[in-house]
Amino acid sequence: MLSKTELLYVLALQRVPNLGDISAKKLINTIGSAEGIFKEKRSHLLKIPGIGSLKLKYLDERNCLSEAERELHFIENEGIEYSYFMDPAYPERLKHCLDGPILLFQTGNVDLKNRKVISIVGTRKVTTYGASFCRQLVEELASLNPVIVSGFAYGVDITAQRAALDCGLQTIGCLAHGLNQIYPKSHKKYVSNINENGGFLTEFWSDDPFDRNNFLKRNRIIAGISEATIVIESAEKGGSLVTADIANSYDRDVFAVPGRAGDVQSQGCNNLIKTQRAHLLTSAADLVYVLGWDLETETAKPKQTRLFVELNESEKCIWKYLKEKDKELLDIISIECSMPIHKVTSVLLSLELKGLVQPLPGKLFRTV
Repeated sequence: MLSKTELLYVLALQRVPNLGDISAKKLINTIGSAEGIFKEKRSHLLKIPGIGSLKLKYLDERNCLSEAERELHFIENEGIEYSYFMDPAYPERLKHCLDGPILLFQTGNVDLKNRKVISIVGTRKVTTYGASFCRQLVEELASLNPVIVSGFAYGVDITAQRAALDCGLQTIGCLAHGLNQIYPKSHKKYVSNINENGGFLTEFWSDDPFDRNNFLKRNRIIAGISEATIVIESAEKGGSLVTADIANSYDRDVFAVPGRAGDVQSQGCNNLIKTQRAHLLTSAADLVYVLGWDLETETAKPKQTRLFVELNESEKCIWKYLKEKDKELLDIISIECSMPIHKVTSVLLSLELKGLVQPLPGKLFRTV
């Protein structure tokens, strides 16, 4: 936890024009503290690789400190929590993003320690199919107890976060504005539930103007704190595609839900898949398979084997095969049951959720 004085100088550093998060981190790591940067001789700072006179041009302006004092007053009065990029509480995955914010503000009960964290983003003009797919995906993943991250916007974002709440999952809204307001205003009714089952994150101050560029900056946090980003419906251009590009730049997995060739709201997703910038996603099984998630985890909700479970033909085929073999490799199941891998993983996940199949290390599966 930062001292009050150091927090003041970190806030001031955030306010220095021309000085981004990458340069700010470089200065802090070299000098040792934000306060030390303001008190260090300019000539010494200019010797740091990548730090030129343009970046330091406004470093000594008193406005930065006076603005920082006002924001510190807001933080203290409103009980706003924060995490510094060098603190243990700072999101672990975001620490590995070079351009991650030096300071994050938060409300609620955010807990990302040793958790499966995925982002779900997409168009604000979500179709009935897209909303249905989104809810079903979250429901299928619920037994794995993931954290669902999104941007709290209209359409796919709020659909994913509401589905997470309905399933008792933690969900985090990454905001493009300060914690003194909520946008869109119609989503205020969800704030208390999200704060109880997750919370909100932002790098923006209470007096930051409401600007379109803030949404683009916000997207790197959505991508950065997550293990994978899922795009459910997107036009040919849009913020969710920016999030996908950022996730790819961070070497994180990206998934996209395919749509009809002529569907405007599927063009972005189809292009991501076509250009191999995203894995094709048709069900939760695709995500589980690509990410290599172990379905038998401490966080998974307990399941019971149920008697007289109804099975479709594909489920019957694989379940009967595994009953005969006791246990078998995923690839062999695919060959012997004459089904593609993506279909087999989907069926196996369904059987596990029904309490009939158990995954083993090394992509082995057996009946319960």
